Amino acid sequence: MKNSLKKHAYLIFFRLVKAYPNAQCSLKFANPRELLVSTILSAQCTDKRVNQVTPGLFKKYASAKAFASADIDELKNDIRSTGFYNHKAKSIQQSMKTIVEKHNGNVPDTLEDLLKLNGVGRKTANVVLGDAFGIPGVVVDTHVKRLSNRMGLTKNSDPEKIEQGLIKIFPPEQWTLLGHLMIDHGRSICIARKPKCNECFLNDICPSAEITQR
Repeated sequence: MKNSLKKHAYLIFFRLVKAYPNAQCSLKFANPRELLVSTILSAQCTDKRVNQVTPGLFKKYASAKAFASADIDELKNDIRSTGFYNHKAKSIQQSMKTIVEKHNGNVPDTLEDLLKLNGVGRKTANVVLGDAFGIPGVVVDTHVKRLSNRMGLTKNSDPEKIEQGLIKIFPPEQWTLLGHLMIDHGRSICIARKPKCNECFLNDICPSAEITQR
């Protein structure tokens, strides 16, 4: 790993920390099970919408067993407003059945076991590990993927390759926060269609700033 890339990453990280001192998971949850369900629901849906749905959902289904034994059509209706409710309901119920049957009703705290749950990919698994268990993980969502490429931290488009690349650049204690920082910056400044490079505090070190401002 070139020292110049690590220095570049260091500057980006600490400027982001200064700009977003309160960066954290925007999904509301009280335990790993709630975060797992919320993250599944957040696919193709805003966190704001998910947070509107989950209070009633978690009151109605207060355990993994409750989700596992729920009437699937009723569960679909309960999460309908988050979109793709057929697929999400199936993923939630099947993952909760596995948790009940193989993990005594508790969400597992290893990447290997999380990835065995229905509907759980590396992004969701790393969200749960980092924010529910305090186990470092790099979350690569659409924002992290976009910003990592724009900022010159990767040339990959595959999320897993991006994740592995960022792991080599940043120390473990920064992994979880890095995702939150990039998501906040991606939502406010480095937006998808037309990034606000003129307003960006990284425009002097971002290799994409000059290109996107033309």
